[in-house]
Amino acid sequence: MSIASLAEIKRGCDELLPEEEFLARLREGQPLRVKAGFDPTAPDLHLGHTVLINKLRALQQLGHEVTFLIGDFTGLIGDPTGRNDTRPPLTPEQIAQNAETYQAQVFKILDPARTKVAFNSEWMGRMSSADMIRLAASQTVARMLERDDFSKRYKSNQPIAIHEFLYPLVQGYDSVALRADLELGGTDQKFNLLMGRELQKQAGRRPQCILTMPLLEGLDGVQKMSKSKNNYIGITEDPRNMFGKLMSVSDTLMWRYFELLSFESLETIATWRREVEGGRNPRDIKVLLGQELVTRFHGAEQGRWVLEDFEARFRGNAIPDDIPEVTLPAPAAGLVVTEILRASGLTASTSEARRMIQGGGIRLDGDKVEDVTLLVAPGSTVVLQRGKKDYRRVTVALADPES
Repeated sequence: MSIASLAEIKRGCDELLPEEEFLARLREGQPLRVKAGFDPTAPDLHLGHTVLINKLRALQQLGHEVTFLIGDFTGLIGDPTGRNDTRPPLTPEQIAQNAETYQAQVFKILDPARTKVAFNSEWMGRMSSADMIRLAASQTVARMLERDDFSKRYKSNQPIAIHEFLYPLVQGYDSVALRADLELGGTDQKFNLLMGRELQKQAGRRPQCILTMPLLEGLDGVQKMSKSKNNYIGITEDPRNMFGKLMSVSDTLMWRYFELLSFESLETIATWRREVEGGRNPRDIKVLLGQELVTRFHGAEQGRWVLEDFEARFRGNAIPDDIPEVTLPAPAAGLVVTEILRASGLTASTSEARRMIQGGGIRLDGDKVEDVTLLVAPGSTVVLQRGKKDYRRVTVALADPES
């Protein structure tokens, strides 16, 4: 096991636990059984979901055995992670439909010939009620209340349904059933991942190691990527929309996206970062990320097309070198484009800004702005254009909370 391989496994990860135990398994020279579970809660995946799938791919390329686990049984319970209320469970019909689309989407990243797809209903569906009671008896209510979201809901008198306690038990039992050596999950899943270790020990098996990955921030650069927050990039989105959204990511956040989403080497990314620090336009680098991801999910032809389309639009809207520059303070969520137009002097008011956008008279980085609620994240530098000749280069900077 080379240092380079370990660096690739740990690339972007939050924790690898216990690391010494993991290294000892690697030294044994046998492929590890690696699993990551996904509840089919929606028909489409977004880039936030692919952080874990990318890590599965990296482990797959290093020769380990990868299981993409679809939580069709856990989907019936509803994942309580991060919730302050009880999540409505999905119907079996919804789960089956969503699971089918998941399989089609993940093979844009994973090698289908080397990937095992499993459904946790395969073993949980065979459990008798007595088996489930024995599983529930393996843990205490006090242990469950150590979990952060349960603890907060209990202290604030928010209801916790009994079946929600089953979720971490079932996820943990999945590791027993699959004899996992390593389980991947988001940082919000750490309790459930550790439950897998505990249940494996109780079953007399060697406990799995766990690797947690950070939750990818959405386009606002603050909250995790989520459809409900409308800050997401879907992997089945129209290629031009996907490319445009990636180009709107702030110059700061793009490095996070490179680390967690790109397949470029860490050395190459570090080189690009030095070039930007030395004066290269970060937009040049962001274009590479956009083309890479469009190519991954839509094919090489679409990857070439979105780049040609982007360059043609910029040539058609050539931006003068000498334009007014403005820096605007912004809250963590960013600034609405109408407020930027007003504050930068391109419009006299936000109402005028809305009218200009609705009339098709405003462009941002060469693209026509169509959404009056568009947010520009802190750390971004954008070029806004009103009409044919009026420009502003605007830097949106995070405001000092004490100012």
